[in-house]
Amino acid sequence: MDFIWFRDLDNLARTGNFSQAARLGNISQSAFSRRIRAIENWVGVTLVDRSHHPVVLNSAGTQMLEAGQQALARLEAERNQVREARSLPDKYIVTFGAQHSIGWRFYPAWLQAFENAYGPIISRLRTDDLPNCLKDLKDGELDFVIAYDSEFSTSLEEIPDSQSVLIGQDMLIPVCKPRSDGLPLFDFKNKMPHQIPSLRFGANAPISEHIEPLLQKNNLNTQLNVVYENSMAGALRIRAREGTGVAWLPMSLVASDIAAGLLVRTGETAWETKLEIRLHRLRGNSNQLTRNIWSFLSVRETTPLVTII
Repeated sequence: MDFIWFRDLDNLARTGNFSQAARLGNISQSAFSRRIRAIENWVGVTLVDRSHHPVVLNSAGTQMLEAGQQALARLEAERNQVREARSLPDKYIVTFGAQHSIGWRFYPAWLQAFENAYGPIISRLRTDDLPNCLKDLKDGELDFVIAYDSEFSTSLEEIPDSQSVLIGQDMLIPVCKPRSDGLPLFDFKNKMPHQIPSLRFGANAPISEHIEPLLQKNNLNTQLNVVYENSMAGALRIRAREGTGVAWLPMSLVASDIAAGLLVRTGETAWETKLEIRLHRLRGNSNQLTRNIWSFLSVRETTPLVTII
């Protein structure tokens, strides 16, 4: 797999034309077409709908392009940080771990707000499933872990010497694609002939611990029919925008889609879950810089830097 394939896919998505996209990549059209076929072979499915003129990416192509762009941005950021750290060996790199859905939208906004208030730091983000982040925290590979808390579930298991501080707030809300009149395509208030299609996080995804008790509390499972399951919030977001079903997603992730009219809230406000976003650390795993950061955030805990309601 060659990461340049994702740049080719992006060029094709932007131009809708193989020859124009090839020119952007400074290669021949035949070579460009081979690269697109190569990434499709690597993924194992068709990513481009060639029946359209101009051509368009299908849902799988859109999902893979977003994932590839994130991976490229992460690699480039890591490279820049490694180079900066090498040129400034006395500078410590603060390592954060976060759940995927937090790393997507919330973390960049929070880090910017934090550095505006505290000052610039050299940092690195590792996005992973929460259990893996917590393991890395215990193993000393991370300085901090950022995770969700709610009335239904706490993010951190009982780990000796652990502490947490509130750094932000978010919400899990039910969303779906709007109809042409702007109303929800799947409206719980209307009697539908069948169960409403549901887009669900996998049972092993930690974020589901904040959603499943809510569904049970409001007896919603009887109204929902699971048609798609994925542990990645970004994948559920794409399916919701396509009109496949209803998904409970973080407001931080879908606010821009709601503003653009690509998604709309559905259901009752009582079916929304308030989330606390907390920064965790192990008291014994620290240095002067991370202790300073902790003290700075602890003083400001009553007024989180980023609140998305």
